Amino acid sequence: MAQTEDPYRELARQLGSVGAVRRELARSFPHDCQPATAIVLMLLGRRGEMRMSELADLMGVDMSVASRHVTHTVDRGWVDRRPDPLDGRARLMRLTESGERLLAETHERVAQTLARRLDDWPLEDVARLADLLARLRVDLGECERHLDPRHLRSTTPL
Repeated sequence: MAQTEDPYRELARQLGSVGAVRRELARSFPHDCQPATAIVLMLLGRRGEMRMSELADLMGVDMSVASRHVTHTVDRGWVDRRPDPLDGRARLMRLTESGERLLAETHERVAQTLARRLDDWPLEDVARLADLLARLRVDLGECERHLDPRHLRSTTPL
C-alpha cells in the first residue's frame, strides 16, 4: 500500500476480498456441510436453543431461506426442533449430539487448513490478526451485539 493512500480505502478493498478467503476455508468443511449449514450450526452452538425468526435475523436472511437451511440440518440429524413451551405455534431449534460433533469437526478442519496455509507466518502475526478481526467485529457491532446477553431479544412471540 502506498503511504499516501487512505488506509480506510485499503481496508475496504481488503475486506472485500474476504469472501475468497471464506470460500477457500469452506472447501475444508466435512461432506454435506455447506457454508450456510456451518453458519446454522455455529449460531446454535454459540447461542443455544432459538426460534427460526431469531436465527433468520442473525443470519441476515429471509425466514424461508433460514428454514431451508434448517431443514437440511434436521434431515441429517444435526439439529432438533421442538415446540416452544411459551408459544405452541413456534418451534425451538437446538444442536443434537451429532450436530455438536460436526461443528467441532468443522472448526478443527478450518483450523488445520489455516495452520497449513499460514505455516510461514509467525504465530504472533496469526494471533495479532485474530485479535484485530475480533476488535473489528466488536467495533462494528454486528456480530457481538447479537451474542452479547445484554442485547438478546425477548423470548416473547413476535
